[in-house]
Amino acid sequence: LPSPQAIYVPADDLTDPAPATTFAHLDATTVLSRAIAELGIYPAVDPLDSTSRIMDPNIVGPEHYDVARGVQKILQDYKSLQDIIAILGMDELSEEDKLTVARARKIQRFLSQPFQVAEVFTGHMGKLVPLKETIKGFKQILAGE
Repeated sequence: LPSPQAIYVPADDLTDPAPATTFAHLDATTVLSRAIAELGIYPAVDPLDSTSRIMDPNIVGPEHYDVARGVQKILQDYKSLQDIIAILGMDELSEEDKLTVARARKIQRFLSQPFQVAEVFTGHMGKLVPLKETIKGFKQILAGE
């Protein structure tokens, strides 16, 4: 039977040899991020560093897979734009980059929906959203809705 295991990552460095070697043997990793917690997003799961072997189109289906990869791409593009935003500001971004930032921020807010496990941190009653509705919501964000 699978069981969750907590792994201490020294200085939050996922490339440290000890955790990096361990991660290779796990079916899934859920990485909690201090930076995401500082944004008030709970649970503070980092969708870019977290992994799962079942994130495969043959297992989760092509729509789920494509939407998940699309969300990750937007978040990765946003992450790479953050230095430019910090130095030059939003006004210096191209229109396409501004759309990426807007979509990434919507995704971040979507990820901070009221989860039952986060009630203690947010003070908001948790809600259960079916997977189908979650995929639909992310798909709408990716489409610019």
